[in-house]
Amino acid sequence: MMNDIIADALTRIRNANMRKRDTATLVYAKIVEAILKIFKEKGYIDSYHVVEEAGKKNIQVNLKYENNKPVINEIKRISKSGRRVYKPASEIKQFKNGYGTIIITTSKGVLSNDEAHHQGVGGEVLCTIW
Repeated sequence: MMNDIIADALTRIRNANMRKRDTATLVYAKIVEAILKIFKEKGYIDSYHVVEEAGKKNIQVNLKYENNKPVINEIKRISKSGRRVYKPASEIKQFKNGYGTIIITTSKGVLSNDEAHHQGVGGEVLCTIW
C-alpha cells in the first residue's frame, strides 16, 4: 500500500529522468494529474496521457529533453504526511529567480506559485521543480 501518492509520482519521474527514459508510468490520482498539467504548462514535460489497463488507471508521462539533457534539474516533495508546510499568499513569490516552480494546493485548486501569487491565495506547498 502506498501512503504518499504524490511522492511516489515525483520519485518515478525523477528516476526515469536520471535513466534518460522517454516515458514514466504513474499511478492515477486527480491531484497527480493536476500537478502534471502544471508541469506541461511550464514546459517540464512533453505530455501525459491517462491509460486504463485491466480496470486500473495509470498515467503515461512523456519526459522532455533538450540537447540530450533532461529539462528537469530537480524535483522535490516539500509537504509530507508527517510535516505539512503551509505558506500565505504574501510568502509565495519566485522560486530559483523565476527558473523554478512551486506547486501549491489552495482553496482554488492546485496552482503554480505564479498563479497563486496573482490570485492572492496561499495553501499547502506540495513540491518544487526546476
